[in-house]
Amino acid sequence: MLTVEREISSIETANINKETLDAMKHAQQAMKKIHGGLTIDKVDQTMEDLREQHAIGEEIAEALTQGNIGQGVDEDELDEELAELQQEELDNKMLRTGSVPVSDQIQRMPAVGTGEIKGKQQRIEEDDEEEELRKLQAEMAM
Repeated sequence: MLTVEREISSIETANINKETLDAMKHAQQAMKKIHGGLTIDKVDQTMEDLREQHAIGEEIAEALTQGNIGQGVDEDELDEELAELQQEELDNKMLRTGSVPVSDQIQRMPAVGTGEIKGKQQRIEEDDEEEELRKLQAEMAM
């Protein structure tokens, strides 16, 4: 009985192997049909054509974006330009400040009064008003 079962198992295994081989032959024939008109040269040519079209597309996109909109901004260049403009503005302000007094002109300046400063009372009132304003703002924030 054991021998018969072994023979049946061997026959089933041989049958599976034959079916697998037949399936592989059918797959090979289907692939031959699919690849019938294809060659490596045709595939290479198609890939080269695709690369060329992609390059053309990139050139077109670059040409379209190369105007004012697409130009990249160089941060270092902008920082340098800003520093130059700020320095130029500072130079112009310094030139407009007027003349600097020399030592003999300093001595000709009027003497400082020793009396009480007239605006002192006004500053105290302004400080009080500012304090009241801060208190009101604090209350409104709550």
